[in-house]
Amino acid sequence: MEKLQLLAMVQAYTGIGVGLMIGLGAAGACIGVGIMCSRFLEAAARQPELTNSLQAKVFLLLGLIDASFIIGLGIAMFFAFANPLAAAFR
Repeated sequence: MEKLQLLAMVQAYTGIGVGLMIGLGAAGACIGVGIMCSRFLEAAARQPELTNSLQAKVFLLLGLIDASFIIGLGIAMFFAFANPLAAAFR
């Protein structure tokens, strides 16, 4: 019975960790995208002639911000569905 309780505890803590990883990662990515877009619009309003060169850099950075969230999501899904921590108790 103790082994079953440990497995339940590992799964519960993993669920909490997965929720935090996805939630905080999404919030961080959204805040980062918002800041990046607002700074781009400010820079484009100040110097409209640099809009094209800034736009390429902004899209690259937005992709990197979103990629970091997607990587975190992949790690969270790995722990949710193929939990290596719970494998010791099975």
